[in-house]
Amino acid sequence: MNKYFNIKVIVILLLLLFQQKLYSQTLQGIIYEQLENNRKESLTGAAVYWLNTTVGTISDRNGKFEIPRIKDNSSLVISFIGYQNDTLEVDKNDNDIEIILSQAKELNDVIIKSTEAVYVSSRPILTQNITTEGLRKAACCNLSESFESTLSVDVSYSDAVSGAKQIQMLGLAGIYTQIMLENTPYIRGLAAPFGLTYIPGSWMESINISKGTSSVINGYESTTGQIDVNYKKPETNKEKLFVNAYLNSMLKTELNINSRFAVRENSSTLFLFHFENQALKLDHNHDHFLDVPLNTQVNFMNRWDYAIPEKMEGRTMISYLYETRQGGQYNFDKTKDYLTKNVYGTGISTHRFNVISKNGLLLPGEHESLASIVSFTYHDYDAFYGIKTLHSKQLSAYLNVFYENFLDKKNRHKIDIGTSYQFDGYHETFNDSLQLRLESVPGLFTQYSFILDDKFVAILGLRGDIHNQYGLFLTPRFHFKWQFIESTSLRASAGKGYRAPNVYIENTNILNSSRTLVFEEKMKAEEAWNIGASITHTVKTKGKESTFIIDYFYTDFTNQTIINLDRDPQHAYFYNTNGKKSFAHSAQIEMMIYPFKGFEIIAAYRFNYVMQEIDGKMLEKSLHSKHKALLNVGYATKFEKWKFNITGQFHGAQRLPSTSSNPEIHQRGDYSPHFFTFNAQITKKFKYIDIYVGGENLSNYRQKNPIIAAEDPFGKYFDSSIIWGPIDGIMIYGGIRLTLK
Repeated sequence: MNKYFNIKVIVILLLLLFQQKLYSQTLQGIIYEQLENNRKESLTGAAVYWLNTTVGTISDRNGKFEIPRIKDNSSLVISFIGYQNDTLEVDKNDNDIEIILSQAKELNDVIIKSTEAVYVSSRPILTQNITTEGLRKAACCNLSESFESTLSVDVSYSDAVSGAKQIQMLGLAGIYTQIMLENTPYIRGLAAPFGLTYIPGSWMESINISKGTSSVINGYESTTGQIDVNYKKPETNKEKLFVNAYLNSMLKTELNINSRFAVRENSSTLFLFHFENQALKLDHNHDHFLDVPLNTQVNFMNRWDYAIPEKMEGRTMISYLYETRQGGQYNFDKTKDYLTKNVYGTGISTHRFNVISKNGLLLPGEHESLASIVSFTYHDYDAFYGIKTLHSKQLSAYLNVFYENFLDKKNRHKIDIGTSYQFDGYHETFNDSLQLRLESVPGLFTQYSFILDDKFVAILGLRGDIHNQYGLFLTPRFHFKWQFIESTSLRASAGKGYRAPNVYIENTNILNSSRTLVFEEKMKAEEAWNIGASITHTVKTKGKESTFIIDYFYTDFTNQTIINLDRDPQHAYFYNTNGKKSFAHSAQIEMMIYPFKGFEIIAAYRFNYVMQEIDGKMLEKSLHSKHKALLNVGYATKFEKWKFNITGQFHGAQRLPSTSSNPEIHQRGDYSPHFFTFNAQITKKFKYIDIYVGGENLSNYRQKNPIIAAEDPFGKYFDSSIIWGPIDGIMIYGGIRLTLK
C-alpha cells in the first residue's frame, strides 16, 4: 500500500509540474478525518483533483491543499487510500472550504459541515451544533436571536420596558444553563439581564447546545445544559475582511466589521467590531411606553491565535463593550425627569472589559497534554427604574488548569485531572442599601473516559469546590453513549449542579414594577439533580445526515430560590424551598431532514411539565409554555445562489402570576392564549456580496396591554414583568454582507 501511495503521489506531482494554467483563481481548503468524541485530525496525502482533468494536488501535513480553478468545472474529487473516490460540487464563489471525512472507510460519508444549518455532534453528551449557515437563517444580530431553528432553547423578553431577554432550557430559567465562550464561563453575574446581546451574530462561527449536566471540567454551575459559543478564529477563518450592515423597519441599524491579519507563519490576529443603534421611538399599542428601548452599543474584540508546531497552541481574546439603554414612557427626558415621579423612565449604562487566554501544551506522551484557561472580567452596571436605583460592579477572575492523557496504547482509557479557581467580587447598591460580596471558590476535579471501539463511550467525573459562603459543592456527573445498532445511538446522563444566587441582578424585570422585594430568609446555594436520556438515529442522504432525536430530562431541586409572585401582586417574596417540591420534566422529539439536494426541514415538538410548591399548593411554573412546536423549511438553489428560509412556531398557553386581588381593570387571566409566530428570509449570493431581506413576527401578533396600569406607573398596580408574547409586532429587515478572502 505504501508503494502504491508513493507512486500515486509522484504521478500527481509530475502532472502538476507540466499542467497548463487554465483559470486564474484558486481553491484552498483543509481535509480532516472525523473521529469519535467530536475530535478530528488532518489528513496528509489526500489526492484532490478536478473531475476529468489532470489538474490536482496533494494535501500537506496539516491537511491543507490549494488547487487552481478550472473554468466551467465545479466537480472536485477527493481520493485517499482505503476510501472510495467521491465527487463534491463546489460553488465557484467559495475560495476556502473544509472537508470532513467520517470514520467509516467510505468517502461517500464526506460531509462539508458548513452547509448544514444544525447537526448533532458525535459527543457522548447530547449536543446540537448551530453552524454559520444556521446562524444566517435569520438576521442573527446577537446571541438572543440565534435559536430560530431549534426548540432546545427558548428566548423571550423578561419585561416590557428594559428590552432584557432571557432564555429557558428544559423548562427552567437561563440562570441554570451555563453560557460559555469557547469553554470559558462568560455570561454570568451582572451580565445575566443583557448578556445575550453582548455576543454579536457576525462574530460567531457556531453554537454548541448541550442538554443536561455538562463535563465536570467546565465547573459546577451547569444544571439544565450548556451553551458554548465559538467565535471566528483567525487561523481557520480566511476572511481578510467581513462587513455586515443591517437596517430594520424600526430604524435599528447595525454595522459589523471583521478583519484578519497573518502576523507570521504560525500566528494570526482577528479584529472584530460591532455597532448598533436604536434611536427611533415606537409606541404601536399607544400605551405611552416605548415598545423597544432606545439603545447604543459599541463592542470591540481583538483575538490572537498562535502556535509552535507540535509543541503548543494558544488563543487570547481581549474585548470591551459600552452600552446605554433608555426605556419607559414616550416623553421621558432624563435631563429633567431622572428619579422623579414626573414621567416614568428606565436607563442602564454598562461598561464591560474581558480578557480570556487559552493555552495548550503537548507533552512527550503520544496523547498527553496540559491546558490552561485564564479569564478576567470587569463589569460596571449603573441603572435606574423609575425612582429605584441599582449600581453594581463585578470583578471576576477564573483559572482552569487540567491534564489529559490516554492510559493505554489503544486509546480506550482517558483521564483528565485538574484544578480551578473562581473569584467574584460584587459591590451592589440598591437604592440606599449597600451589599458587598466576595465569592472565592477553589476546586479540584477528575474525569475518566472509557472508549470501546468507537461504539461505546462512558464518562465518569467528580469535582469538589469549596465556596467561601456556602461550603462544599460535591459534583458527581456521568455520561455515556452506546451505538447499539448502526446509525442509532443511546445517550444517558446524570449529575448534580450548584449555583450561588444573585437576586438583584437576576430579577431586574421585577424592578420595572411597583412590587416590593421581600426577603423572608437568607438565600442558600441552589442545588439540583438532573438525569436524562436520548435516542438519535441518522440516515445518510447524498452526503448529509438526516437526524431523528427523542430526548427526556428530569430536574429535581434539593434547594431552589423561589420568587413568589402569586401571593399578592404588590410584592415579590424570596425564600428557599426548605424541603418543598420543585421539579421539571422535559421531553422533545425533533427531525432534521434533507429529502433532496438543497432542501432542509427541521420539525420539533417539546413538552415541559414544571411544578413548584407555592404557599402549600403545587402550581405550574408561571410564564412558561407547556407545549411548543417548530417547523423550519429551507431551500437553496444550485451553488446556493438563492436561499429561502421560513420558520413557524406554535407557543402554548402560559400560566400567569395571580392578579386576582387587583381591581378588575388591572387583572389578567389565569393563562395566556396560545399563538403562532412566523419568520422568513431570502438571501441572494454574489461573488463577494450577500444581500438578504426578511421579516420577523410576520403575523404581527402582539400581547395586548403588556403593562398593567401603564397610565399610573408610580401607582401600586404598575407591573411590566408579566410578559408572555411579542411586544413590538411585525419587523422587516434587510442587510448586506461583504466577504473578501
